[in-house]
Amino acid sequence: MNEVRIDKWMWATRIFKTRSIATEACKKNRVMINGVSVKPSRMIKLGDVIQVRKPPVTFSFKVAGLTERRMGARLVAEYLENITPPEEYEILEMNKISGFVNRAKGLGRPTKKDRRELEQFTGDDFDFEFDFDSEEE
Repeated sequence: MNEVRIDKWMWATRIFKTRSIATEACKKNRVMINGVSVKPSRMIKLGDVIQVRKPPVTFSFKVAGLTERRMGARLVAEYLENITPPEEYEILEMNKISGFVNRAKGLGRPTKKDRRELEQFTGDDFDFEFDFDSEEE
């Protein structure tokens, strides 16, 4: 086996959960080989460098082995080498930290998880209790 389709390889090496998601990423120009956007049917070879953009991060992988069959997570290291720069992981961490504070307009009501994260972030000092019975002048 000298060449494999890019969508099958990304699915087999667990970069994407399903092959249809891998195909869709290729169609949306989120997958590049050696700096060039590719179609899902593009064949890859050993040594190719693949960049996968999963906003806000662009992951980079070097093809170390070819396969069309999905494998267990432990075997994935034999087929790819993660060469993503550390700066990209820093962007991901910053996004995780600030993600629940900057809610996009229209996403609806915060979830219970969002509320708990907000309480953990602000601490328990923000218990608002008002006494409307006493009038001070």
